[in-house]
Amino acid sequence: MREKSLVAYKNKPAVIVEINEKISITLGAEKLNVRERDVEVLHPGPCSLADIRLLKGDVRSAWELVEGGQIAFAELAELVYGEYSPASAWSLFNVLVDGLYFHGTVHSIQVRTSEDAAARERKRSNRQDAQAERNEFLKRLKEKKLLPQDSKFLQDVEALAYGRTEKSRTLRDICITETQENAHRLLLETEVWDSFVNPHPARFGCQLAPAQESVPPIPDEDRVDLTDLPAFAIDNAWSTDPDDAVSFDSNCLFVHVSDPAAAILPNSAVDRSARARGATLYLPEVVSRMLCEDSLSVFALGISEKSPALTFKMALNKDFSLASTEIFPSWVKVTRLTYESADSLAELEELFTFAENNLRRRTEAGAVNIDLPEVHVMVKERNITIEPLTAYTSANMVRECMLFAGEATAQWAIDRQLPFPFVAQEAGDFPREILSGMAGSYQIRRCMRPRSISTKPGFHFGLGLSAYTQVTSPLRRYGDLLAHEQIRAFLKGTDVIQEDELFARFVAGDASAVATVRAERASRAHWTAVYLADKKNSLWDGFMMEKRGNKSVIMIPSLGMETQVLLRRGLEPNEQVTLKLSSVKIPESEAVFTETTQ
Repeated sequence: MREKSLVAYKNKPAVIVEINEKISITLGAEKLNVRERDVEVLHPGPCSLADIRLLKGDVRSAWELVEGGQIAFAELAELVYGEYSPASAWSLFNVLVDGLYFHGTVHSIQVRTSEDAAARERKRSNRQDAQAERNEFLKRLKEKKLLPQDSKFLQDVEALAYGRTEKSRTLRDICITETQENAHRLLLETEVWDSFVNPHPARFGCQLAPAQESVPPIPDEDRVDLTDLPAFAIDNAWSTDPDDAVSFDSNCLFVHVSDPAAAILPNSAVDRSARARGATLYLPEVVSRMLCEDSLSVFALGISEKSPALTFKMALNKDFSLASTEIFPSWVKVTRLTYESADSLAELEELFTFAENNLRRRTEAGAVNIDLPEVHVMVKERNITIEPLTAYTSANMVRECMLFAGEATAQWAIDRQLPFPFVAQEAGDFPREILSGMAGSYQIRRCMRPRSISTKPGFHFGLGLSAYTQVTSPLRRYGDLLAHEQIRAFLKGTDVIQEDELFARFVAGDASAVATVRAERASRAHWTAVYLADKKNSLWDGFMMEKRGNKSVIMIPSLGMETQVLLRRGLEPNEQVTLKLSSVKIPESEAVFTETTQ
């Protein structure tokens, strides 16, 4: 190694300028100080970078002459190029890097066997054929004229659209920004997907297949026989997993809850599976249950002649406040009702009276009541329906009963100093004046803070309750199942879950449940966009919620959606406006509306 020697530095040609403690090299306009081990001498020089060029030589003939033997770098350069010069040295170095017939270093050239070289040549040929095939695919892709076999090239696009990766070679090759929306759009444009593909659950890590882990058989144990007490499971007409029912008798409110924790042990395989899901995933097109489908026939209330339940019996004072709480396993005979049929059922009069009083009590304690339009979105056999939900009195009654059970159970756990999964909410930052009507509810919702979970009780601002937990949906929510496991351990006198472990499981299940809620919300927005896709120029009634910049937030009750619209005229909150659907962007789950005077 000496000055003006030709060296390779990071597979680039360089010339040594000076040798001291470090070696100074030039790569043309750039000069660097490097270590001796960072460079490989190709030719002693003297030379300059102007001497460097790639020569044509007969590499294969040279390889055939020396196959199975050894040869020095300079000798091989002469054999391939007829000379050992800076240009031939650099050309031979590239042959080593290429590695088809020779590989290794300048000081240790390895000669490939005929079998090895043939295999590498076939591999290279295949790569070249594959690249040529891909180039043809990219040409067709730009022209949007794909062939059936092109789907293999779009797997990276699908992975990005599903949120399984953040990169896509295909999008990069055609100079499209690598986003989930762009991937989704390309799949729609090329008709690899149609609009009925919903990528949103996968993006949130949700499983579409229902749980497979079988729930063990229900064990034999003493249960209080309440089959003579009328009990009613009241829900929407499309509900298929009733897990709570209500009864009223002698100033006692009974909330009967499905009892899967009778068979599911804490931290068992079934428990861990439920924790990973967090909650049942309710999509317009499919329901993916937290517990296996077979468990419904055993634990859902009202499916069988009699059902095992965990009953929460709450004795009431004359003012309908809580006097005491008992929790025990039971057998119940449950009648299933829809909200519509329950509204006019005389047998429920005492429950309606209780609910009215409980709502009044919570409101006086500061509870927040938000009344915004909701819809039920359903996809069946490629037909999408969107139906506004009716505000049934019985739905509010059931809600008050469930909230009361959550409040009573929270106090029951506090009184027994039992580690328990509590839910709380801090007070929101509300404006001095709240608007009336729908705009007021919208205003309140925007000011609400997210709920928090803890093993310590806390005030729930939105519900107006000093302590609260959720225990009425153990078939649907992991937090409720966890609470039941803790209740049952306490009732049986076995080891309860300690606070740190309880909190860790609660947090893990809640994180999965939050992802489930987000997937449900994103899926409803997707299907609403698909529903609107063929309805361009259709008219929709909306109501002004608030001004936001130069646009107005408009609520469309029949779609259960809000949108921002640039209005030509000023509207007051709650004022009605007719909108025209201008366009729909399915990848963004977005519908664009404009004001119309029609």
